[in-house]
Amino acid sequence: MWVRVATFEGGDTEKLDKLMGERRSSGEMTPPEGMSSVLILDDKDAKKRKFLAFFESREALEAAEAGFDRQGDTISEEIRGKRTSVHYYDVVIYDGDIDAAKAARVSLLEGSPESIDAGLDKTRGDTLPKVRAIDGNVGAIGLADRDNGRVSMITLWESGDSMRASAQQADQLRQRTADMSDQKIANVALYDVSFAQTVAARA
Repeated sequence: MWVRVATFEGGDTEKLDKLMGERRSSGEMTPPEGMSSVLILDDKDAKKRKFLAFFESREALEAAEAGFDRQGDTISEEIRGKRTSVHYYDVVIYDGDIDAAKAARVSLLEGSPESIDAGLDKTRGDTLPKVRAIDGNVGAIGLADRDNGRVSMITLWESGDSMRASAQQADQLRQRTADMSDQKIANVALYDVSFAQTVAARA
């Protein structure tokens, strides 16, 4: 599985959410071939939004890129915000009920590209079960950028309250993951989940 992460700054999130909801309801907004799920993360204080589109393969993701550009052109920058970056990541962990997420904690770990897979094996066997056992956790996603040794760990929560209540445990597990993977913690960010949906398979 692969994911396209597009980051936007500014815009009007309320108008955008309303517009996208109307287009989904009318059938005007249809998922591209091979897209399996969508997750939209909002940092309202910083006025930033991350749009994560998950695909069955990198080939399907790349084939959909032109469609994303066309779709963006139909929404004014005043509403959608300014797109500041687009990155592709290998999805190395995708666990839980993603559709139930209402909040997300994103931890960025940096290290050697060669150590990613060994670190992920330890994370899946040791840290992930502990994260999933925390009250209020509904899922976890791991994204790897093998070119520069970065791994983004996204933990998903049933509410902002449950995410905040897990802060101490999350800090300990994040450090444990970094130590096991010989990585350093580069950043931690908190988001509201404004939209999370698994896309029904099309015939």
